[in-house]
Amino acid sequence: MNISLNYAAIRKEVADHVTIVAAGKTRSKEEIEKVIDAGVTDIGENYVQEARVIKEHLGEKAKKVRWHMIGPLQKNKVNKALSLFDIIQTVDSFRLAEVINERAARLVPVYIEVNIGGEETKHGISPEELPSLIENMHELKNLKIEGLMTMEPYSENPEEARPHFQRMRKLFEEVKREGPDLRVLSMGMSHSYRVAIEEGSNMVRVGTSIFGERVSGRTDKCDRATNAGESVSRPDQCLPE
Repeated sequence: MNISLNYAAIRKEVADHVTIVAAGKTRSKEEIEKVIDAGVTDIGENYVQEARVIKEHLGEKAKKVRWHMIGPLQKNKVNKALSLFDIIQTVDSFRLAEVINERAARLVPVYIEVNIGGEETKHGISPEELPSLIENMHELKNLKIEGLMTMEPYSENPEEARPHFQRMRKLFEEVKREGPDLRVLSMGMSHSYRVAIEEGSNMVRVGTSIFGERVSGRTDKCDRATNAGESVSRPDQCLPE
């Protein structure tokens, strides 16, 4: 699997205005370094611990890209997240927004995560609750709402995601008409990014199509700990070698 060629092929395929976020969940330090060397401008990580280990490994090279938090963010991890990520894509409650605002020492770009498919297993606010959340967040001076983000219900057939993307694009345009200057609609992953772009996405989060199928060296203990927002004694053990 040639990471550089994969990224170059996707970058050539999609329009220049579409940002490709390389989704680095469980990827090795070396894989992340390769994709940065290939020219990627944005990296997405799901876990605070993994992002910390990766950035420590990269050193100065980590400054070449923007870092996106694309996994659920627990309130007790906000301080660490603010030190690691440039953008938080997964704000899904006013309380989380308040905590970020209280602890931020800078203006933090955030996206609001919308559960467009209404799935009980997915994070995100419901479309119906979105307007009131945005209205309440206007008072938070350390946050800048720059976009919306969603994870569509998974299907082997990407065409089945199209109605969800269409609904999300409509919601995005409705919110923009009400005032917020939204710039980013983050939707679409490896299996669905082409359909998402056709329906108006200007940011896609792509992992497998760049890195290949995930071969995780993480232990069950590490998975449970990071999902629960806990720390582990050796965070480097949570990454494949």
